[in-house]
Amino acid sequence: MTTAMDMVRASREPDRLKAMDYIKAICMDFMELHGDRLFGEDPAIICGIGKIQNRSVMVIGQQKSVNFGMVKPEGYRKVLRVIKLAERFKMPVITFVDTPGASCGIEAEERGQASAIANCIMEFSKLKTPTLSVIIGEGGSGGALAISVTDEIWMLEKSVYSILSPEGFASILWKNASKKEEAAQLMGLTSQHLMDDEFIDKIIPEDGSEIYRLKEEIIWFLEKNQSISMEKLLKKRYYKYRKII
Repeated sequence: MTTAMDMVRASREPDRLKAMDYIKAICMDFMELHGDRLFGEDPAIICGIGKIQNRSVMVIGQQKSVNFGMVKPEGYRKVLRVIKLAERFKMPVITFVDTPGASCGIEAEERGQASAIANCIMEFSKLKTPTLSVIIGEGGSGGALAISVTDEIWMLEKSVYSILSPEGFASILWKNASKKEEAAQLMGLTSQHLMDDEFIDKIIPEDGSEIYRLKEEIIWFLEKNQSISMEKLLKKRYYKYRKII
């Protein structure tokens, strides 16, 4: 029997496909954009314009191979810059989430980590263009939430999405990180748990064809939202998150 903690381990596998793998496979062309125009560049998060079936989209992805996908404030400010660009040119936004959490070092706090994440959440919630996030591995804490307050949230079958790690949950609740197995089960962080709770909108099976299946589903998402009015889109997004709250 596969447990919730088994899914956590699967989401953390070092050889699991990373954000750039999906971007290269799904986009015909991709032009990366760099920097937050304030401090510098954070390679832990990839931002750029891609083309999917002759449709330009803004793509954002946390690259797990760089600083474990833990994004710094300048990375989130880069996100803020590019999503406003996407809104201006009416490009849908697609994000690939894969992080245990945001960078938590002293320098990140000094450069305004909390406000950068909060601003991302606020801007995504009111962005006037279709938005989609795909949890491709480990979706943890505010680091994941910053780029996943979107019209739809999808998860790969063996990915997880939670407020913190099972080890952190167990340490807080029982002062004992070794109770991570029990914590993972209680947290309801697997794709099936979250689908049952109506928190996510779709599960992408991991059977070796997930990249191709994901591309087809994204094309369908873009076509479905091509003609929707912004008023209807924003209202639907608003009620989606009010229902969760």
